[in-house]
Amino acid sequence: MQEQQLTVALALAFLSQCALASPAAPAIDADDHSAHATVELQASAVPTNHWEELNRSRLNLRSANVIVMDERGRVVYGKAPEEAVPIASITKLMTAMVVLDAGVPLDEQIKIRKDDRDQLRLTGSRLQSEKARLSRRQLLQLALMSSENRAAAALTRTTFAGGAKEFVARMNRKAEALGMSGTVFVDGTGLDAGNRSTARDLVRLLRAADDYEIIRRATTTRSAEVQPYRNRGSLRYVNTNRLLKNSAWDIELSKTGYINESGRCLVMKASIAHRTLYIVLLNSYGKLTPFGDSNRLRKWLEAELQSTG
Repeated sequence: MQEQQLTVALALAFLSQCALASPAAPAIDADDHSAHATVELQASAVPTNHWEELNRSRLNLRSANVIVMDERGRVVYGKAPEEAVPIASITKLMTAMVVLDAGVPLDEQIKIRKDDRDQLRLTGSRLQSEKARLSRRQLLQLALMSSENRAAAALTRTTFAGGAKEFVARMNRKAEALGMSGTVFVDGTGLDAGNRSTARDLVRLLRAADDYEIIRRATTTRSAEVQPYRNRGSLRYVNTNRLLKNSAWDIELSKTGYINESGRCLVMKASIAHRTLYIVLLNSYGKLTPFGDSNRLRKWLEAELQSTG
């Protein structure tokens, strides 16, 4: 009997040691956008298999900082993806997420104030201060679709009791939670060149933004009309991503950006040759360069995948 008890005790001790030696899988809250994006990118350690067969010498992109990544976190193409550079209005994706995370009423009417005007670059707007009034939902749409700076500034000002200062702190807190270690935000519009990130970090941003239906819909809507003034006609706004008008593209989420310091920028989640890809093109010094690079990338990838089977 004592021998049987000793055998059972040794067996239990062995099983306990095995359990301790096996690391537990990280627990992820289904509603935690930050954890989802971070864990997904850990898949970059997976072998690249068919991507290794691509002839990258045939692809000449003009953008200075590029990354193309598939859904499993495998890099299809990269060009200085770790360099932190100004990102201009790509910032507005983070702005939108912070607003939506705050749970503030989207149908609340917000009046554009003098504080919402661009005092840094003096960019114009059809939303006149002290006169224009739109819902928070409409301001989100204009900020994402048409990169409307006063709309983004109004969102930054009105979301938290602490105003813009608290808003920016929340932006940086979310960037940290997403694992965007090369990113910093200093305003919610992207007009300040202090908003900086890396191409690789912006894939994390895209992945996180993809969890919000409002962001997906707003960034892929070609045009919309709003009526910010009483007794006046509506104003029509169009999307800044001209690729949405090209039937060769299947785009699920996108955002453009431009200031002098950042050059032209474009980020997208799109399908090419039946592969879902995250595409980040930064620091292009030509108005049409990001769109040209996108088409060069698409045609190259379609040809390469066809040739490699």
